[in-house]
Amino acid sequence: MSMDHRAVAIIPSNDLDKSEAFYRRLKFDVVSDYGHYRILDDGHGWHLHLTHVAGWPRNIEDNPFGLYLYVEDVDALAEAVRELIIEEGAPHEKPWGTYEFSVSDPSGLLVRVGRIIDVP
Repeated sequence: MSMDHRAVAIIPSNDLDKSEAFYRRLKFDVVSDYGHYRILDDGHGWHLHLTHVAGWPRNIEDNPFGLYLYVEDVDALAEAVRELIIEEGAPHEKPWGTYEFSVSDPSGLLVRVGRIIDVP
């Protein structure tokens, strides 16, 4: 994989420690910490940046952002966050051709984790 061409999400957080702890459960590690800005990756291609934004979001249900993480072993990652999964019975197949589950990060960001499947 070329490191010259990729996209990285910059995620606002009111509490970087809580956000970091949440993403550690999804197998991210901090690779750089600049106080109010942290860079995380999983060592396999996932990268994200956390940036401190005081008071973000004003109401947790108002966070309009989302993140999709593609991974081969969806079930293993689901076990790491089982009690946080939003939809009962997930992960499961979706009609749009993914096997996935969803969780919410400490700032209300929707995080979907899944893989593409063959749909008949």
